Amino acid sequence: QVQLVESGGGLVQPGGSLRLSCAASGRIFSINVMNWYRQAPGKEREWVATITSGGTTNYAESVKGRFTISRDNAKNTAYLQMNSLKPEDTADYYCNAQARSWATNPYGNYWGKGTLVTVSA
Repeated sequence: QVQLVESGGGLVQPGGSLRLSCAASGRIFSINVMNWYRQAPGKEREWVATITSGGTTNYAESVKGRFTISRDNAKNTAYLQMNSLKPEDTADYYCNAQARSWATNPYGNYWGKGTLVTVSA
């Protein structure tokens, strides 16, 4: 099994920055795609950013130019650098990864429990 744990959330003023981390642990053979999602109060969960094992990235239009996703494959960790934060970025942020524990296993889809980001003056 693979576990994902997010960290780095907190309260920040508009225009500020935060860096989220997502650490994968457990029996891991490889991790393919890693994603960040977010869910604001009363809203559906939405995709924020993706990074492949090769480092290719993609972003939702709402965060493009402000957020940067990265990963350290040696540490099985993904990051989300969030700059120029806005009140509408307030949400629970969730890490998602496709990972497998053995070379012969199919990839499983795993989620963390989330970390809260609040952008407020």
